[in-house]
Amino acid sequence: MIKLFVLICLGMQVLFAQTDWEKWGKADIPYTINSGTVSRNYSIGSDNPGQIILKSLVIGYWVIISDVDGDNCPFSPTCSSFFLQSVKETNIVQGTLMFADRFTRDMNTFGRLSHYPISRNRHLYDPPTLYTLDKDKIKYIPAGVIVNE
Repeated sequence: MIKLFVLICLGMQVLFAQTDWEKWGKADIPYTINSGTVSRNYSIGSDNPGQIILKSLVIGYWVIISDVDGDNCPFSPTCSSFFLQSVKETNIVQGTLMFADRFTRDMNTFGRLSHYPISRNRHLYDPPTLYTLDKDKIKYIPAGVIVNE
């Protein structure tokens, strides 16, 4: 019985042994961490003065606040994406007020989980469609529910 066990072990060693070429060959292992976020587009790329002002404000927010703070936004979409979506959905005044409200809610670190649904990337799901003034567009999502964006 012991001889059979030794014979099986030696056979496995011969069959699955690495050659020197495989052992010391180059390994193509990516060492970058995929954060899953979309890279930012810093170009303005518009002839519309309103779009230029809006994009300039967002780029300023990215450079002054968001890049310094890092990827620490607990919300999905992020504050800058929320601002762009809210302005596109409403207008510049209402979008700015919605962003200011969202930004002040972002500062509250206590009790967040009891107020917001959770996105599948484990961030607090808080889109601008929950805060528009049009009753037909508001979709209420209860807190604690996991949302597939």
